[in-house]
Amino acid sequence: MPEPCQAVELPRTSSQPYDEPREQAALFRDVLLALENSCIPYAVSGAFSLRHHTGICRCTKDLDLFLTAENVPAALNCLRKAGFECEVTDPVWLSKAWRDGYFVDLISGMSNGVITVKDSWIRRALPAVVYDVETRVLAPEELVASKIFVAKRERFDGADIAHVIYGTYREFDWKREMELVGDHWELLLWSLMLFRYVYPAQSHYVPMEIWCELITRLSREVKNPDRKAPFRGSLIDENMFAIDVEEWELQNLLEETRKRRLARLGLDEDGNCLKLRKGA
Repeated sequence: MPEPCQAVELPRTSSQPYDEPREQAALFRDVLLALENSCIPYAVSGAFSLRHHTGICRCTKDLDLFLTAENVPAALNCLRKAGFECEVTDPVWLSKAWRDGYFVDLISGMSNGVITVKDSWIRRALPAVVYDVETRVLAPEELVASKIFVAKRERFDGADIAHVIYGTYREFDWKREMELVGDHWELLLWSLMLFRYVYPAQSHYVPMEIWCELITRLSREVKNPDRKAPFRGSLIDENMFAIDVEEWELQNLLEETRKRRLARLGLDEDGNCLKLRKGA
């Protein structure tokens, strides 16, 4: 008989600060200072942005920094000079810097290549102090957009989105949010339906015009479906929807969007510069 799966103890949301290793805090502070001193545009995201907008304290082993793909090379060069080990983990969206077992994620978009960090994300970031460094955190609209595709079996950010809306509804810019999600508005509606279920008495935190716009769109799409619309499951979770692509032979939209993203960056599928490769 196979061994039963061990239950994983999941963290509970709380406003109580947590104890973290001094080495980790020192690394995070050194990274922020290095980027600030080099005037490299970025914004803090992840647990620190979530705390800023909701008051939720989350134990984290990494620091998420958002920046445009164009600024990633300068950031890595800056951190290498500051004594960090660095690597490009996935040229579509992720690089890492680390020291003494603690690391920082440099994020330039979503792993599926659909949503990418733009200069406007950094310009709209809000002033904040993180590890005694004057810096900026992602605005709530960009934070929600960064989580809209995080709906995997092992990780689901729907609760984070609900908490961000609950905590920032007075200032939340819904026009900006609609621009950010674009053609993927159904995922926003999905998130808002969860918000409505969780907070039924606070449905008005989402403006009525947003509810009407999204529900009208959905009704129109359901009544007149596009029979040629591609399968989109792989954009959500390539593992849970693997059978659709590999055995049922549905379109692999994830592969296509990642290829397009790499092409825009001037890279091939292995992350090599196309120009350099042509001249080799």
